[in-house]
Amino acid sequence: MNQRQIRSGDILYLTRSASPQFVRPIFVRVIRVLTDWHTYHGWCWVDVYQLDARGDAVDRRSLYVWCEGVRWRTAAPVLAARARRSVPRQEVSA
Repeated sequence: MNQRQIRSGDILYLTRSASPQFVRPIFVRVIRVLTDWHTYHGWCWVDVYQLDARGDAVDRRSLYVWCEGVRWRTAAPVLAARARRSVPRQEVSA
């Protein structure tokens, strides 16, 4: 049983374990938990920003999730790593 509470600022990874709507998993950053919206036991409504592969907010959504099924991330996702390229050194003449 998951005792952790969802809070503003949390980065969550939502899969089908959080709700059947997440056939394609997504990362979100929680804006707030909507505690005044009535739900079934164990479920909650959250206002979130959906994050893209770089961790930037791309959409604001209100989602209905099973609290036990969410996964926490401690940092924003970086799914598409940028390739570093080396720059050849140039000799400096004196």
